[in-house]
Amino acid sequence: MRNADRIAGAALLAFAVAFSAGALKYYTYSGPGGPGSAFLPFWLGVIMAVLAGALLVGALRSRDPGPDWLPRGEGLRRIALVLGVTFAFVALLKFIGMILGTALFLAVLMRVLDRNPWPLTPSVAAATSGLTHLTSTYRLRVPSPVSVFGF
Repeated sequence: MRNADRIAGAALLAFAVAFSAGALKYYTYSGPGGPGSAFLPFWLGVIMAVLAGALLVGALRSRDPGPDWLPRGEGLRRIALVLGVTFAFVALLKFIGMILGTALFLAVLMRVLDRNPWPLTPSVAAATSGLTHLTSTYRLRVPSPVSVFGF
């Protein structure tokens, strides 16, 4: 676990510094009316850097190696399944579209991971996919990828 904390702490620290620097580079920190658009992202990056630094220092000081951070057996299988289904969803998104892709993604995860019953799985997957499509299309006005089937 400590190795994972070291890696995560270093990666998060690098990301936080880049985030704060990017905020200052691309946005103004202050303006005539008060704080500018870089004010909040800059300070969020600083807070994240402090927390990541604390994680990194704690992991470097610890002598206890801690438990394994990568699961084994069933836990590893579940992680591999989620990653595989996610990669397939992203890879097939332009072909099957957002509506069908989201429904299939949720149906596979619900059925295989949680072993939900058949009547519940397609109804929840279809309802969630439809609600996501309606929200993004009509409320947020963000176009979704359309399948080769036209939906």
